[in-house]
Amino acid sequence: MQGLMMDFPLSLTCLLERAARLFPTREIVSRYATHLHRYTYGDFHARVHRLAHALRRMDIAAGDRIATLCWNSHRHLELYFAVPCSGAVLHTLNLRLSDDQLIFIINHAADRVLFVDASLLPIVTRIRDRIPTVHQIVVLPDVPAEGDTYETLLDAAPADPFLWPDLQETAACATCYTSGTTGDPKAVLYSHRSLFLHSYAISLPDAFGLGGSDSILQIVPMFHANGWGIPFAGIMNGSKLVLPGRQLQSEDIAGLIESERVTFTAAVPTIWMQLLSYLETHPHDLSSLRLATSAGSALPRPIIEEFLRRHHIPFRLAWGMTETTPIATVMCPKPHCDAGDLWPALARHGMPLPGVELRVLDENGAAVPWDGVTMGELQVRGPWITSGYYNDPRGPEEGRRQSFHDGWFRTGDVATIDADGYIQIMDRTKDLIKSGGEWISSVDLENAIMGHPKVMEAAVIAIPHEKWQERPLAVVVPFPEHAATLSKDDILTFLAPKVAKWWLPDDVIFLDALPKTSVGKFNKRVLRAQLGKQANIESAQ
Repeated sequence: MQGLMMDFPLSLTCLLERAARLFPTREIVSRYATHLHRYTYGDFHARVHRLAHALRRMDIAAGDRIATLCWNSHRHLELYFAVPCSGAVLHTLNLRLSDDQLIFIINHAADRVLFVDASLLPIVTRIRDRIPTVHQIVVLPDVPAEGDTYETLLDAAPADPFLWPDLQETAACATCYTSGTTGDPKAVLYSHRSLFLHSYAISLPDAFGLGGSDSILQIVPMFHANGWGIPFAGIMNGSKLVLPGRQLQSEDIAGLIESERVTFTAAVPTIWMQLLSYLETHPHDLSSLRLATSAGSALPRPIIEEFLRRHHIPFRLAWGMTETTPIATVMCPKPHCDAGDLWPALARHGMPLPGVELRVLDENGAAVPWDGVTMGELQVRGPWITSGYYNDPRGPEEGRRQSFHDGWFRTGDVATIDADGYIQIMDRTKDLIKSGGEWISSVDLENAIMGHPKVMEAAVIAIPHEKWQERPLAVVVPFPEHAATLSKDDILTFLAPKVAKWWLPDDVIFLDALPKTSVGKFNKRVLRAQLGKQANIESAQ
């Protein structure tokens, strides 16, 4: 027997039109180098319709890929909705990628039009003759520039409402490419349904708890994994949106939280560690902030504790990937967590959101016990988890073999799961250190090292060892004011009571900065190439 509910498509068009109808006076704020731009949801809605008309005049058809190379701004937000709602596919380009990577993914996606901020136009100029599928480049005026074609397009477009096409919820609406740390970047192709359901899920009270009363600061780049889905969820809920552009220094973030009375924001750990250090000497009123979220890599427990103790800001860690839209788990303590087990819980990556299922399998493909100790590969499935890569460069059969197991997506992350169902990401499979037949988690070591008050960042990599197979090497970036005084012995003495003796790094190297991937994670492949032959590793004592 079939249910008698309407077959109503879950599309981004529904979210857009709902927002304009119910929250026409809600504000969207964009920061530029010289000013703040403010307008309402009503203004936003009208411009999205104009932009859709402009796309039609450019002969953009259903399924065409439209690329953006933009910072977080109101114009980028307009593209977030006008492109997919008109039936095309939004392709956000990561501006931190190398020229060769940008060329590869633009050509692989066969992008027809490229919208680019004027401040980023030099990137496009360098590669213009190597992206033949791009027929038109539209410049967005984030800085004064000639050829302000974006506003010209909108001014010439009809002011009449655009007649949105009837879209299937399974239709492609956006694509993002993986960072390509191993092999060529791969394309994840999102559907309207996946982004719609993801918006619902991250808005739940035990996730980000987003609602119409929120003021959301969009720190996460909108060119990275849908900005963690926050722009779509914010529009769905009628939240105030604050878009910081390229102004992402600690003083900019603290100033916007204070002046715009921000209630929720999310960022990678580097942003939070820098902000905490900045606030020590530059106090700001952050009392409006009810919740902050961190993902992308591990946020050390001492940072979580300090934000709550000094600034009364609670944190929720999240985990996800480009392939999971991206948020799949969020840490929200269960009611039975008391003071004794609250802090350890807050440092974990949480439970799967409703709709997402996960499992952790050992090397033999058996489920690991839920003891919070036994490690295995994390695998996931659900309505916003990829079922494959678009035009997989490895070939469809090889891609499925490498990336999926019995319909589950193989994340490549090594995790534990405890009795409450909370996962803890321990490492990437390629970053685990096997010493003397035992596993060492580089992530756990990094977190422990970053608990040192003089350490700003730390990465741990494996170095080959004749006797033990591999040994850990710590690469540490001190806070600038402590660069001259922090020593190897300081780090090892600090670590000694916190980890097993055989976990202690065989050496500690100090750098001014750590290489990072295009999405802000530590680039351990580069570190291994740079330091693997230089490190003077001695046998563990």
